[in-house]
Amino acid sequence: MEKRKIIIFDTTLRDGEQSPGASLTTGEKLVVAHQLARLGVDVIEAGFPIASEGDFDAVKLVAQSVHGPSICGLARANNADIDRCWEAVKYSKKPRIHTFIATSKVHREKKLQKSKEEIIELAVQAVQRAKGYCDDVEFSPEDAARTSLDYMCAVVKAAIEAGATTINIPDTVGYAEPREFGDRIRYLFKKVPEAGNVVISVHCHNDLGNAVANSLAAVEAGATQVEGCINGIGERAGNASLEEIIMNLVTRRDYFNVDVNVNTREIYRTSRLVANLTGIDVQRNKAIVGVNAFAHEAGIHQHGVLQSKQTYEIMTPDDVGWTGENLVIGKHSGKHAVAALLEEEGFRLDKETVAQITERVKDLADKEKFVERDDIIAIARDVTHQLTEEEQFVKLEEFSVVTGSNMTPTASVKLRVYDEVKIAAGLGDGPVDAVSNAIWQLIDPSLKLQDYHLKAITGGTDALADVSIKLMDEKMNVFIARAVDEDVIRASARAIIKGINKALNYREKIQAQG
Repeated sequence: MEKRKIIIFDTTLRDGEQSPGASLTTGEKLVVAHQLARLGVDVIEAGFPIASEGDFDAVKLVAQSVHGPSICGLARANNADIDRCWEAVKYSKKPRIHTFIATSKVHREKKLQKSKEEIIELAVQAVQRAKGYCDDVEFSPEDAARTSLDYMCAVVKAAIEAGATTINIPDTVGYAEPREFGDRIRYLFKKVPEAGNVVISVHCHNDLGNAVANSLAAVEAGATQVEGCINGIGERAGNASLEEIIMNLVTRRDYFNVDVNVNTREIYRTSRLVANLTGIDVQRNKAIVGVNAFAHEAGIHQHGVLQSKQTYEIMTPDDVGWTGENLVIGKHSGKHAVAALLEEEGFRLDKETVAQITERVKDLADKEKFVERDDIIAIARDVTHQLTEEEQFVKLEEFSVVTGSNMTPTASVKLRVYDEVKIAAGLGDGPVDAVSNAIWQLIDPSLKLQDYHLKAITGGTDALADVSIKLMDEKMNVFIARAVDEDVIRASARAIIKGINKALNYREKIQAQG
């Protein structure tokens, strides 16, 4: 029996970026997109072009620069969204427009306030307009898992007749159970014979922890595309974890009888890159990519593995490209050594960026003699995390701190806020607290610092300071930022400013959406 090909659709740069605090810069999106191409995903959903100028620029840059996968943009079912999406993805050799409209009763009545007939009409118009731009058009009935089966089928049938080449069935709020979701896909094939002539896709959220199980149940039922995110990131509890889906399909080929065109040895590298750039760490016991995934602590397990890895390992670290070595680089190491290490970690950067990272590595090596792998990754993350001029609404011009054994630490800061220079002073329990208090005197008080975390990258008194902060706005949106520097106070100030700019960029994006 011929094996079905399962299309791997990665939405880390679109849906994954909607994780609280996971906003990526345009440069970071490009770095991740290049690594996704190396991984071998079939489709990269690079963003939501109409959401903001930054999102549009990122999708356009990915479409221009990344080759191999189809490059997809998301668009609501209206002309403005679809037109804007095409302007961004048209530079790809394989462009795709992904349009959607909600179909469940609660969404129709509470959000859209439209009849069933109006929804179908809007879906058809959207697909037809997208089809006028490119052949590859995907349509999603949003919240399909809570849509009545027959109405979902009616919408899908209309979208296929309008020209959709991929139909995606999303479990938008993670409501479905595996058997139920698989049955939904089977019902679709039964009621809409035309579904057999297009790609049937699924997009599952993890609110009940079933995203991967639901996706695999859909594959069993005949779906030929699966959508998800690296490390399972995404809004609320996240999306289906792509690495888990891929390794299920690869490891259990005997069960699923399908093929995927993915280089599994790039999985671990891709996971680390996404974690480094989003600031969302992978839990230790995470399947496939957690640090404990191939660890054997129990004595009986250790004995079994030493005799034969097959006793307790159904896949090997090599299968997913796991690496644990800590390469050491000195001040005489050149940019080629740095570039090679970064490439191993998934960073595909231009020469100018590599040179910038190398200079910082050499500066650090001059002070510390040796720079370890984690130092270099931290520096690379810091450099690639830099915001564009347009994204920097607040800039740190300068700061100073005065402290002593018999005085309360005092700090002064000069910021450029929307091109206006502002100066403030602050007191604190320590120098970092003083700088933070000074900054917050000049910033919108609706933003609150929720968490501050400092760690030394590799240990020792001369280690790099890695500062991560978490901000929250008045609507409970969370923004995470990190900065690395030899100086703890400077790293702290830079992390706070990055977080503030992320929050302000998010606010601009929401306002642009209306």
